Amino acid sequence: MGKSTTARLLARQSERAVHLEADRFFTFIESGFVEPWKAESHAQNETVMRIVGDAAAAYAGAGYFTIVEGIVIPRWFLGPLNDALRGTGHTVAYAVLRAPLDLCLARRDQIDAEVVESIWSQFHDLGELEPHAIDVAEATPDAVVRELTGGLRSRFHLSS
Repeated sequence: MGKSTTARLLARQSERAVHLEADRFFTFIESGFVEPWKAESHAQNETVMRIVGDAAAAYAGAGYFTIVEGIVIPRWFLGPLNDALRGTGHTVAYAVLRAPLDLCLARRDQIDAEVVESIWSQFHDLGELEPHAIDVAEATPDAVVRELTGGLRSRFHLSS
């Protein structure tokens, strides 16, 4: 059960909804691209996530329930995305679908195992964001969507 499947199911519950896949925005960079997990990619990552936030804000401003799906690492990506959305008056909810490392490694595609482990570890201890995590190891997609839906305005809501 993955984040894309969950986002699609969540979007289908609304009459007007948008599912923005944040990872796709990185593929628009034709030259000068730096792998987003590298330390030297920080400025690029902030730019891309602000653009994702701008696109999400435009859809939300047009009345669409907007879901941004991606590997939104709290210390790297959440701030720029949250700032872009809040800057246009939108509320933001943040949820982490926490999958076991072995599942993440199995789905890694072309990414080195060490990189996957490093990214996975960014979600291991979320500190004050820990209540935003959902353990998806044994959960069905419908159960995860129900949990997300039930907590969008409370449990997963980000305060200013």
